[in-house]
Amino acid sequence: MTVPKIALSGVRKSFGPKVVLDGIDLEVAKGESLVVIGGSGTGKSVLLKSILGILTPDSGTIRIDGEDTTHLRPRERERVMRKFGMLFQGAALFDSLPVWENVAFGLIQGQGMGRREAREIAVQKLGAVGLTPEVADLFPSELSGGMQKRVGLARAIATTPEIIFFDEPTTGLDPIMADVINDLIVKCVRDLGATAVSITHDMASARKIADRVAMIYKGRLIWVGPVSEIDSSGNPFVDQFIHGRAEGPIQMQVRNL
Repeated sequence: MTVPKIALSGVRKSFGPKVVLDGIDLEVAKGESLVVIGGSGTGKSVLLKSILGILTPDSGTIRIDGEDTTHLRPRERERVMRKFGMLFQGAALFDSLPVWENVAFGLIQGQGMGRREAREIAVQKLGAVGLTPEVADLFPSELSGGMQKRVGLARAIATTPEIIFFDEPTTGLDPIMADVINDLIVKCVRDLGATAVSITHDMASARKIADRVAMIYKGRLIWVGPVSEIDSSGNPFVDQFIHGRAEGPIQMQVRNL
């Protein structure tokens, strides 16, 4: 039996009286691209942070390659973290570092690689996301939003991670640039043979980068299935969300002025 790359069982997380994750059971196969969809405040980011080990679940287990990582000591956590790459929402680049140092940050700080070798790899990875070597010496403030997102993607793949997380990868981009980023995500994940977990509100992005889609609502997974079946899910919550309808079982909290 093949061991899942990521496996969550009965994961719960609350903040005070607010239950954010309410018994999550989920498996992600090696090399699979899973996209988690859902509205704001439904638990998507907490789910991602729990898998990364930034947050510790109140109960349940999270396994990476079959290893229970729920309560690791710091040094053991560091070892597991080397498997991960991350594209943050808004790229989250270091303003004071040139582009190549942003891309090579994990190589230099995490792996102790020499600056010359790290720069060579950074330029290679910039090329993989369609940026020329000249971009390496620019600063993030000199780049457009789409270029910053590409640099963020180059940084996410620089350490050749086994698992890559994408947090709202197309937020703030126009539809054409968003599609370019989606294409790059698909290409980079495939070239690395990596497992990908993404969270997004953008259904065009979800349709392009997902093998499977999981929808979270009020801390529970209410539908998980192949992206090809999302339009025929038969789930009224999924149907409302993917078509962006105000009317339906998902009620937005709007205060009347």
